[in-house]
Amino acid sequence: MDTDPLTAAPATGEGPFLPLAGVRVLELGNYIAAPTAGRMLADFGAEVVKVERPRTGDELRNWKLHTGTTSLLYRTINRHKRSVVLDLRSEAGREAVLALVRTSDVVLENFRPGTLEKWGLGPEVLEEANPELVLVRVSAFGQTGPLSARPGFAAVAEAHSGFRDLVGDPDRAPVRVGVSIGDSIAGMQAAFGACMMLFERERRRAEISPTAASAATEAGGTASAAVSPAPPLAERTVDVALHEAMFSVLESLVPDYSATGVLRQRTGGRMEGIAPTNAYLCADGRSVVIAGNGDGIFSRYMAVIGRSDLGEREDLQTNAGRWAARDELDAAIGAWTGARTVEEVLSALDAAGVPAGPIHTAEDLVADEQLLARDMIQRRDVAVTDHAGDDGSAILRDIAFPGITPVLGGASLPIRSLGPDLGADTEDVLAGAGLDAEAISRIREETR
Repeated sequence: MDTDPLTAAPATGEGPFLPLAGVRVLELGNYIAAPTAGRMLADFGAEVVKVERPRTGDELRNWKLHTGTTSLLYRTINRHKRSVVLDLRSEAGREAVLALVRTSDVVLENFRPGTLEKWGLGPEVLEEANPELVLVRVSAFGQTGPLSARPGFAAVAEAHSGFRDLVGDPDRAPVRVGVSIGDSIAGMQAAFGACMMLFERERRRAEISPTAASAATEAGGTASAAVSPAPPLAERTVDVALHEAMFSVLESLVPDYSATGVLRQRTGGRMEGIAPTNAYLCADGRSVVIAGNGDGIFSRYMAVIGRSDLGEREDLQTNAGRWAARDELDAAIGAWTGARTVEEVLSALDAAGVPAGPIHTAEDLVADEQLLARDMIQRRDVAVTDHAGDDGSAILRDIAFPGITPVLGGASLPIRSLGPDLGADTEDVLAGAGLDAEAISRIREETR
């Protein structure tokens, strides 16, 4: 296939279906939040140009680095992108960014509010360069409000949002989950916001403004040539705050408190107000999650574990009664699972129609039948160091990576490329944006 899958959607049958092909995104972001948004857009065909600082690049290149010079975390979150090295503090870097803005549909950024403005790249400057631009800004607390100027990683945002207070056991300090969930959820919301504004733009372009149509006709043109004008950039700016992204997933936490004064408590592996549902240790040292809290499921569940007496008890026929007796139920269930292997536990529960599943580790995931059936585990070779030699000595072979979600057409789209080497695309991208050889040479010298 001659078509570059990053810039044009191939015809049906000629390659993966990429619904965002033709969309151009300029990513001015580091770490995880904005790059996650960029990755999601790139996964589905958008051409994403990632601008990185000279010499060090995105700091994520060194996070969780177990071998080589570029982490697999960077390779994963920045797949399908192109890397350009620019110094945004320099005039040459600023002019290069504006040249890229002129041919972009979306700009993603996650600097502290005010940083782009300080560099002469604020919203007014970007809009002047591209009046149709969609601007997506990700920060700890948003672009406005009394905390907007504060820096903050996802951990701080998770705490400030109220999310962290719900994670862990009730008799211990709150803990964090094992991934940067605040960054990831904010990145998803940023990607959704970008698509939402692009949809608005395309709908507006398809409509005819009566005022513009009249003016065009009076000027001797045709009404069909008139389109609705773009709303102000402030209305086309997607403002994602990490702490608001986490606040948005707290379900009825605030309404419950507002209505009844109830403060939800940490419940460990349980779900507040629902029983019995928890994680249980098995005889082989592994664990399972069992969700047997449905009224119709509960009696079958108790029969499987040999406690039909509990399944028949009158006070346990509703969820409220089971929640009141949650410690008693968990003790009975834990005694049963503790005498059996994970496979024995799951086989018995599956036969009775009780929802349950193993708690998988990475070792389990790479061999998981369900993930493999939907191409959610994809294997690729990886350069351990930038510009690995032809002899393959600097290559990791057959490395498993997570596939692309959501699924289109029954299975994950194929991973087309991993996160790029630092600055691998600088000259090609800048030349494509119209910079001449002298300007590119100047940028190369100042970023060396």
